Amino acid sequence: MILLLILLFLFVQTPASSVDQKSQEIIDHAIESLGGQKYLGVQTVTGKGFYTSFKDGVSQIPARFLDYIAYPDRERTEFTGAGIKTIQTNTGDTGWMFDGTYKKISDQTPAQVDDFKQAMRTSLEYLLRGYWKKEGGKITYVGRREAGVGKRNEAIRLTFPDDTWIEYEFGARDFLPAKIIYKRERKDMDSGDMVMMPEEDQLFKFITIDGVTAPWVIDHFINGKQSSRINYESVQYNQRFADNLFAKPTDVKSIK
Repeated sequence: MILLLILLFLFVQTPASSVDQKSQEIIDHAIESLGGQKYLGVQTVTGKGFYTSFKDGVSQIPARFLDYIAYPDRERTEFTGAGIKTIQTNTGDTGWMFDGTYKKISDQTPAQVDDFKQAMRTSLEYLLRGYWKKEGGKITYVGRREAGVGKRNEAIRLTFPDDTWIEYEFGARDFLPAKIIYKRERKDMDSGDMVMMPEEDQLFKFITIDGVTAPWVIDHFINGKQSSRINYESVQYNQRFADNLFAKPTDVKSIK
C-alpha cells in the first residue's frame, strides 16, 4: 500500500510530457545526423578552443578554454587569458569558482547557478537526450523558416508548464541543428529595467570525430547583437575524468 501511494504521488506531481509526430520525426532525424547511438552514447566531452566576447559588435581578445562535461549536469570550464586562470565548475544545483587574479575560491551565487542551469536547459543535448521530459515539457511543430538562399529550417518549440519556451531549428535537408532561440530576463542598459530579451545560438562548422558530429563554432546573440563566439580546436568523447575534477578544492594550492 505504501509503495502504491508513493507511485501515485510521483505520478500526480510529475507533469505529463508530450511531443507531436512531426516534431518527433525531426528529433529522430537530427539524432541520426549527429551519429545516432554513438551520439546518444556519449557520457563525457572534453573540449579545447577559444572563447571570444563581443562589445558593440566588436570582438574582444579571445581567451583559451578547456571544458569538461559529464552528462547530465556536471561541467568544469577553465579559462586562461593574459596569464590568468579562472575556473567555473557546476554540479546540479551547486557550483564554485576560482579567481586567478585574487587567488580565491568561492561558492557560486544563486544567480550564477541559475545561469548554468539555464545554459543546460537551452542546450541541444537537453532536447535530444530527452531531459525535458522530467520537467513536463511539450514539443510542437512550428513549421519551415527561411535560412538563406535556397535553404529552409524545420522549427520545433519546447514549452514548459511555467510557459517558458525554447525553439530549435534544424536543416530541412540534412537535419543538422542550426539555431536555438529563447528569451530570458536581463537588465536593459538604457532603462535599467529587467526585461525579457530574445537570445539565440547559431551553430556552424560541423565536424565528425569517432562517429559523433558536433558544431565547432557557436555564436551567441542577445537582443539581435552578437555577444560571444565559442570556437573549438579539439574535442574528445568518453574520456575518463579524475574523481575530484568537479569537487571544490580545499585550498588554492591544489589548483594546477
